[in-house]
Amino acid sequence: MRHLVRATLMTMILAAFGPLPLKAQERSPQPLASETNDILLQIDRATVAMFARVSPSVVQITTLVKSKTSADAQITSASGFFWDKDGHIVTNAHVLSGADGILVWLSSGQQFDASVVGSAPNFDLAVLRIKGLPAPSLPLAIGSSDDLKVGQSAYAIGSPFGLEQSLTSGVVSGLKRQLPTDKGRAITNIIQTDAAVHPGSSGGPLLDSSGRLIGINSIAYSIDEFGTSFGFAIPVETVKRIVPLLIRDGRIATPGIGIVPAKEEVAVKDGIEGVIIARVRPNTPAAEVKLRPMDASGKPGDVIIGANGQPVRNVYEFTDQLERIGVGGDVTIKIQRDGATIDVTVAIIDIDQKS
Repeated sequence: MRHLVRATLMTMILAAFGPLPLKAQERSPQPLASETNDILLQIDRATVAMFARVSPSVVQITTLVKSKTSADAQITSASGFFWDKDGHIVTNAHVLSGADGILVWLSSGQQFDASVVGSAPNFDLAVLRIKGLPAPSLPLAIGSSDDLKVGQSAYAIGSPFGLEQSLTSGVVSGLKRQLPTDKGRAITNIIQTDAAVHPGSSGGPLLDSSGRLIGINSIAYSIDEFGTSFGFAIPVETVKRIVPLLIRDGRIATPGIGIVPAKEEVAVKDGIEGVIIARVRPNTPAAEVKLRPMDASGKPGDVIIGANGQPVRNVYEFTDQLERIGVGGDVTIKIQRDGATIDVTVAIIDIDQKS
């Protein structure tokens, strides 16, 4: 009987007032399929337009390395991009290592000889210049890497496997990574991206959705076991600091104090966190303040545990602090010596400067 009364009451309400209102979440308007398609079409058009605008600034680089033991030569392919209207091209230093000849291919298909203006292996950056460029080059717009956010779109342009220009897309998947280079150095604030960086794309630009440079693709890391890969790019803030120096001087200074650090496995084996001094070079600031190296038996002398007011756990953190101060400045280092902790102020010099 109750069910019959309820059914009759519901019929009367519907007849008088119409259907009952839906719940709030059910009333929310749902995007039409056509609206979704319009948004995706706008994104596609913006990406296509960005590639068309930027691609003339990106070049393919072919290097020739002659063999010392035969008539054969090794040919490798990489990428780069125009930095200014004077024909300067930025790429990775590692792609030019040992090159006996360098050819640059423009997006138009034109081919030119190029020469190295300057190289900074510690930052994996190099600058080329085209010989006989008939017209001003078209430089990329320069963006910023300081305000990048994980998850924002990223685009890589290059010439993978020696093919014509390709565009890959993804997101900024990580920030503040560290990429070791040479002589105990590391590039800091490296950008991690899942935009594919294939062989031959090294040296090409990493762009934001507006086509502005945010990094230079340097290396890709693949994990075959999991079928995944990600790339690393040198942040544009580092590029903006290093490239003008390479154009002006052909090199950059390498800040140091005159020590040779012990290998990291030595510190790990001895359970030491810091930089063990293996050798002290003569006639350097480290020698002047009498820093102590390891003895003949391998027993640690001075261990650097801090620099510039910051803790130092490895050689990369130490050289990063030296880079921040720069050649000509002084660094106060905190060292452990004979069970005591002391502070020593040391001058910073260009350790690669030829006398």
